[in-house]
Amino acid sequence: MNGISRRRFLVTTAAAGAASGAATTAAAAAPAAGRRTPAAGPYDVTSADQQYADLVRGNNQRWVGSPDYVRLVTSPAQTVAAVQSALDAGKRVAVRSGGHCYEPWVSDGIEAVIDLSQMNGVSFDGARRLFVVEAGATLVEIYEALYKRWGVTLPGGTCPSVGAGGHVAGGGYGALSRRYGLIVDHLYGVEVVVVDSAGKARLVTATRDSQGAEHDLWWAHTGGGGGNFGVVTRYLFRSPSATGSQPHELLPKPPTTQLVSSVSWSWDDLTEQSFGRIMKNYGSWCEDNSAGSSPYAGLFSQLKPAPKAAGSFSLTTEIDASLPGAGRLLDDFLAAVNKGTEISFSVDQRRTIPWLHGVEWPGFTGGGDPTNRFKGKSAYMRKTFTDAHVAAFYRHLTRPDYAYPGALVLISSYGGAINSVAPTATAVPARDSVMKLMYVNFWSDPAQDSFHLAWMREFYRDVYAGTGGVPVPGPVNDGCFVNYADGDLSDPQWNTSGVPWHDLYYGENFPRLQRAKAAWDPTNVFHHAQSIPLPA
Repeated sequence: MNGISRRRFLVTTAAAGAASGAATTAAAAAPAAGRRTPAAGPYDVTSADQQYADLVRGNNQRWVGSPDYVRLVTSPAQTVAAVQSALDAGKRVAVRSGGHCYEPWVSDGIEAVIDLSQMNGVSFDGARRLFVVEAGATLVEIYEALYKRWGVTLPGGTCPSVGAGGHVAGGGYGALSRRYGLIVDHLYGVEVVVVDSAGKARLVTATRDSQGAEHDLWWAHTGGGGGNFGVVTRYLFRSPSATGSQPHELLPKPPTTQLVSSVSWSWDDLTEQSFGRIMKNYGSWCEDNSAGSSPYAGLFSQLKPAPKAAGSFSLTTEIDASLPGAGRLLDDFLAAVNKGTEISFSVDQRRTIPWLHGVEWPGFTGGGDPTNRFKGKSAYMRKTFTDAHVAAFYRHLTRPDYAYPGALVLISSYGGAINSVAPTATAVPARDSVMKLMYVNFWSDPAQDSFHLAWMREFYRDVYAGTGGVPVPGPVNDGCFVNYADGDLSDPQWNTSGVPWHDLYYGENFPRLQRAKAAWDPTNVFHHAQSIPLPA
């Protein structure tokens, strides 16, 4: 892979989870799979303990907390007790599952952290015809358990270390989402530790079949984001179209094999015109092939423009190898993206591999550098890139004062089955987008924070200069993704659009999320700088 190290690629393929998990109590017909620990504990870790330094930080090393303690829980009952004890002691509480929050929602001002990482079971409940996934389970643990034992999967993200807790609540997506929708489109229920107006913690199970406020609680976890309503301990999954009773009938089946491809363009060959042609061609292809009926519904791709200092940038693709003419479909796709550039791309990889191998192999889904500091931003797009977008991309990626290779934008093909769901059916409003963008840069030296942050913020501001520095929903842009949390959306220095951060994340769904907040967290126990506020 030219121009960007494999490790950088691995990290940036994450569909990262926001900060928070949430509660449960589900009986399982089969024993839970995964990295299980004895049903003991809870375990408290304080600054006097050796493990403390590791447990007060997540994936982004910019954010290191100093809580009074971290409590590792291993059951729903322990989670209820952990919330209650923190409340009784007057401590501000936050939750960590996989630790992939982009902003300091689990560090700043937090006095008690509830760590769900030991609650990582994946099981099947035959009586209820559903799969039970504990909030601490990582995506790779979920995929392995579901596929090895039952031959099914969920259309979640591609970063293996992301925890279910925040990923699901934020409406996670991944390589199978064009074919099967978002992970929340298969969410049947959620089990949550909530706190009532009297300060009493309790477990609640809410499902898509629930009525009234309980239905709103389920709905709020289909894209409302983490750290808002309570502590999820288990998610319950069954596809809405499923009618059978056997496990293999209740969730999607992944492709048996995938044809994977990676091609790259050398910056030495590119002009501003040819770079812009690649960007616009890719966006136009995503527009033209965003319908669920497209023969390309089984293809997922990411164009990854990187700074000129990286030497090159890539386009990675995977397509169901069993599709009729899969190789031809891939060739036609690549030709469409490169059309009219008058330059050639390098083929860095092209081969067919088993699906689970692709999920597990570090070449596609490996973990990230534990020393990384990073800044991320997001955007949805309804149309291809404008001339102004392309000009801003080219200007900032070729800036001589940012000769740094550790940055890129992941432009994912979107739509398909995702867009077959109404924007109010779940809390995810972006149901007519054709691309999803993740802007990210990585570094390890704290002394370089201001340098890297300034480049990222200026780049993003200038791409969306026509709409106040942010992707305000309209004919071309379609807001932001809550799981790529971005505190700058709340800062009038960087968001001059007059559109508040919550409308960028939630659009018309925000008022209903506020009603769910009022019903289930009336004293605002679960809050951070961009949590759902209580209604005025």
